[in-house]
Amino acid sequence: MTTLAATAVQAEGVRLRAGRGGRRAELLTDCTFRVPRGAVCGIVGPNGAGKSLLLSAAAGLIRPDEGRLTVLGQPAGEDALLGEVAFVDQHRPLYPRMRVADLLAMGRDLNPRWDHERAAELLELGRIALGSRAGSLSGGQRSLLALALARGKRPGLLLLDEPLSDLDPLARRAALGLLLGDVAEGGGGTVLLSSHVLGDLEEAIDHLLLIDGGRIRLAGELSELLAAHRLLDRLGLLECQAGPAPWRVHPVDPVDAEPRHLTLVRVDQRTHSAAADAELPSLEELVVSYLRSPSVAGWLAPGMRPGLHGDGGDSGTVAA
Repeated sequence: MTTLAATAVQAEGVRLRAGRGGRRAELLTDCTFRVPRGAVCGIVGPNGAGKSLLLSAAAGLIRPDEGRLTVLGQPAGEDALLGEVAFVDQHRPLYPRMRVADLLAMGRDLNPRWDHERAAELLELGRIALGSRAGSLSGGQRSLLALALARGKRPGLLLLDEPLSDLDPLARRAALGLLLGDVAEGGGGTVLLSSHVLGDLEEAIDHLLLIDGGRIRLAGELSELLAAHRLLDRLGLLECQAGPAPWRVHPVDPVDAEPRHLTLVRVDQRTHSAAADAELPSLEELVVSYLRSPSVAGWLAPGMRPGLHGDGGDSGTVAA
């Protein structure tokens, strides 16, 4: 368990709006969570949910309209974090006329912990020549170049906004393996990764943030979130709500069509033992069920609640 680890990112009542002037739209409201240092945290949600906005705020590119957002113990955007945070935006903003070698040299000059070998591994993966101009590269190669510049920085916090969407399956798997290997080496590195490809995330992440309807719907260590839910058929759902000691369950969403008619339910901590033999959901079943059920209250696992750091109970329900 990493719930007692130092905090990498913490949001308390954060509100974020997008746009300019009087046309600014509120995308995130009362956003509250924490991500422990050393986590690989996936950020998921529908298009326009605010995933990119949240990553931009953690990178210090925008400031919250309300609330408090801290990164590695300091307010997001502080000058002291420049060498600690790397952000790969979904648009891959590279200087198109600069050659790859010049971009690497700039990375070396601007970052005292620059690691050329880490950057070069991603360039080799994409067969990117040092003499190529950034603007001449394919979409996948530009993604790998952006990742190489971020990885070479050896950041304490790596923020990735749909970083693998342009890559073929083999390159995506290899690039993700390199990034996860950096975290596995230790030293407190943390990754926040947004993606719509749930299959990639299920193999890579150990924490999850689900954003929908302007709020955090689910947040926690992935194993803990999955363990707090079960898939029940019709008979199982009736049995758990009857008898002398009924389970405390919160139905979320019918998951399956014929023939099984499964329903995803959230179980109270006191009924985990009774539900031990019931089927656990997959990441996709968990995420899709909550997205299809906007009226169901969200849930923050104990370790993701600022100030509690692993306190038990089922008080992690949040407004949806």
